[in-house]
Amino acid sequence: MQQTQCDIPFVEKARIFSLDYLKCCVYISNISDRKNVFTKRLYSKLISTSQVLEDFLDFHGAKNSKDWYFYRELAASIRHLCLGAYSQKHISNRLVFYDFSDSKEFEREGSATLDFLTESLVKLAPVILDEAQRLNISVFEKESFNRGDFPSIATSKMLNYDIDDEDKDLQKESIVKIASDFLSIAENFDQLGFYEPYDLKEILAIVPDKVNEIEVRHFEMLVHNLQSSFDTYVIHGGFRFGNRKLKQLRSFFSIVFHLFQMTGRLLHFYERHLHEASYKNIYKRVQEQLLHLINPKILLDRTINYGLYYACHFLTTGKELAQEILNENIERSSTTVGIPVKLGFHSRPSLLVAKIVQHYGGQMELCVGNDRFDASSVLDIQWAGGKIQKENITKVIFEGDARALKDIEILAGINYGEDSTGNRVPLPKELKYLR
Repeated sequence: MQQTQCDIPFVEKARIFSLDYLKCCVYISNISDRKNVFTKRLYSKLISTSQVLEDFLDFHGAKNSKDWYFYRELAASIRHLCLGAYSQKHISNRLVFYDFSDSKEFEREGSATLDFLTESLVKLAPVILDEAQRLNISVFEKESFNRGDFPSIATSKMLNYDIDDEDKDLQKESIVKIASDFLSIAENFDQLGFYEPYDLKEILAIVPDKVNEIEVRHFEMLVHNLQSSFDTYVIHGGFRFGNRKLKQLRSFFSIVFHLFQMTGRLLHFYERHLHEASYKNIYKRVQEQLLHLINPKILLDRTINYGLYYACHFLTTGKELAQEILNENIERSSTTVGIPVKLGFHSRPSLLVAKIVQHYGGQMELCVGNDRFDASSVLDIQWAGGKIQKENITKVIFEGDARALKDIEILAGINYGEDSTGNRVPLPKELKYLR
């Protein structure tokens, strides 16, 4: 009778699903000179083989098996560390094309991060092989890859540049939206406050309560959407040619995207596999074994003081360029509106106007006679309010971003969200972002 797939013993199937994964581990264990050995191709092979194995083990209940749980956790460790390392390797490979003026320190910190990840993989490989042997999964030295199987991505030749990479037609609207979204993401991420390195005590106070995988993946998705929109609606080609200003903006959100990819994976790994294990003894014991192999202090330091610190840095330094590009591409107009009845531009109407301007990010000025005030600044609007009151002015002109002007007209139409005595009135749905 022919043997069916289900008749194959579990250990034999485990061996089949482990084969290429263990061949990678043998290859890593035999490395003497690690320089340039850990390529994107190697990381990719480890990611795919460990995921297939992890899925196989999960399907058969390894999470609830004392014998197989550690082997399963080792596969998960390899996968998440390699996903982080793959993103960091991509950053290192592409850094020369990102066109940043001063990136030496960033490059050094990135190298230190990649060194930690690869060192962790080197520590894990022989432990995985020992665990496979304990489980009667045979692996032989000859069942290994060689260096030729994992070439570097770089070659000495670039392909001919023979497709024009001109700006697409009717792209201004897309550019304006992308630049505005970049400024919005930078402002929101700014609230997390990664302006300087954290010590371990400070890191443990924010991870995972304030800073965690879910939070980082949210920002990763937003930045990925920017990159996708840019490549679809603005410029299709790579970094080397075309509008340098636009491509430099892409460099900012591209590098931030890959930093978020890396930190999201490392935070997932820390939260799921190293942080506060279950009360069950087997889970605690496996966690202790992983902690011995992968230093959680260094992992958190690289995640926070490299990944998120530099994500904040590039979002912040990219704001000036995004603002410049935005103001070059916005549709400009002007509108004449009345001032807030009775109370004028006191704190709340000034705040609402400034929030509208800040929401869109484009330049806007409040014109009172011959004087011009920055309509994104509450203080400037209140300064204008003093002149308006003093000179008994009843109408003013706003000049700038046409998108914001529409909302300012709506706001002025409801007396800037107040009745004549200063009490709040409901805002229309078009201004729901001000609530």
